[in-house]
Amino acid sequence: MENLNREEELEAIRNSSFDSVNIDEFFDNASQKEDDIIQTGIIVFTDHQQKLIDRLSSALAQNASDRVDRLQSRLTDVTNLAKAIAYFPSLLERANTTTSTRTPEALVETLISYQEDGDTTLHMPSKAILGKGFLVAKIHTFFSMSKLAKNYAKMTDREVKEYSDETISMMFTLMAEDVYMNLIKDKNIALDIRREIANSLIILWEHRSDQTINDIAPVLQSVWTARRKLAPAFGTMMGTSELLMVTLQMDDQWNSFIRERLADPEVTQAMEEFLFGVSYEQILRLKGILRDQGVKSIGRDEVSAYLGERVKTDINLDYRDFYLLYTVRRDNARARQRLHLQGPKNTLEDHFFKFIMEQNREKQKNDTFAKEYL
Repeated sequence: MENLNREEELEAIRNSSFDSVNIDEFFDNASQKEDDIIQTGIIVFTDHQQKLIDRLSSALAQNASDRVDRLQSRLTDVTNLAKAIAYFPSLLERANTTTSTRTPEALVETLISYQEDGDTTLHMPSKAILGKGFLVAKIHTFFSMSKLAKNYAKMTDREVKEYSDETISMMFTLMAEDVYMNLIKDKNIALDIRREIANSLIILWEHRSDQTINDIAPVLQSVWTARRKLAPAFGTMMGTSELLMVTLQMDDQWNSFIRERLADPEVTQAMEEFLFGVSYEQILRLKGILRDQGVKSIGRDEVSAYLGERVKTDINLDYRDFYLLYTVRRDNARARQRLHLQGPKNTLEDHFFKFIMEQNREKQKNDTFAKEYL
C-alpha cells in the first residue's frame, strides 16, 4: 500500500498541471489521529510512534509520574513546530512566492541544474530547512524517550530497543537528504533517474518521511551493527575477511549489492572507508607505514599513533556517531570530487541508495511490461 501511494505521489509531481495535492491520497491514515496530521502533509507522529509514546506515558505514570508532564511538554513543542511549518507553501503545489510562481516541476529542474559546490542552505526552500529542524527535534525527543524507557519506566531491554530503533530510523531519513543531493548532482547518473531522485527529495521535504529509506534503513543499521563486531586487520587493509563477515549477516539486497557492485573500484574504496573508519588517504598512508616498518597488523587503538593524528576508530551503536562518521566520509568525497583527487567520490550509502533505486525502477518496469502482456 505504501509503495503504491508513493508511486501515485511521484506521478502527481510529474503531472505538468500540478494541481493541488490531497494528502489523503498518499497516506493510509484511516487509523491516524486527525490532530497528528499537519496540513502540509507532515505526520508529526506515525501510528507506530504514537503507540511508543502512549506505552511510555503509561509506564512513566506508574513508575515515575514526575516525568510525564516533562515528556508531554516536549511532545507539544514538536507538534507546535510542525504546525508552524504548515504556514509555508506546499512544495507539491503551484505556489505564489513573494516574487514569482513556483511549481514542483520547476523545483525539480532547479535541483538538477544547480551544480555549484559548497553549502546550499541558502538555495533551498525555507520549508526544506525548517523541516530538517523539525526532524532533528523529533530525533532528540525519541532519544530522550529511549533514556526514559531505560532509566525510569522500568521497561525491558527489548522494549527500550524499540525506542532506539525508531531514533536510528529517523536519523537515516536525515541522512537520506544528503544522499539524494549527492546523487542529483552526479552527472554519471541518467537524467531521468536524477529527476526521480529529485522528486523523492521533494516528497521527503514535504512529509519528512521516505519510503526508500524505510526499506534501506534496516539494512544499513545491520551493516553498522555488524561492523561494530569486526576487528579489522589493519595490516593488509584489504578488508576481505571483514566484508565476508558483514555479508554473511545481511539480507538479499545487500548480498546482491556486493555481488554486482564491489568490482567497481569506487565502490570498493568507499567500502574500505566504511569498514575501517578511516579515510582513503589515511588508508594509503597506513599501508605504506606498516609496509615500511614490517608490521603485519595493528589494532584499532593503535591507528592514531601510527598516523600521528587523532582518528576516531572506536565503534559504538550511538546513532550520532553513525551520522558523524557518515558526514566525514561525505565531506571527504565531495572534496575529492571538487579538487579532482584520487579516491571515492561517493559514500557507500550513496552507492547503496543508487543500487536500490535502480533495482526498484527495474522491477517497476518489469511489472508494467508483464501487465501489458497479461
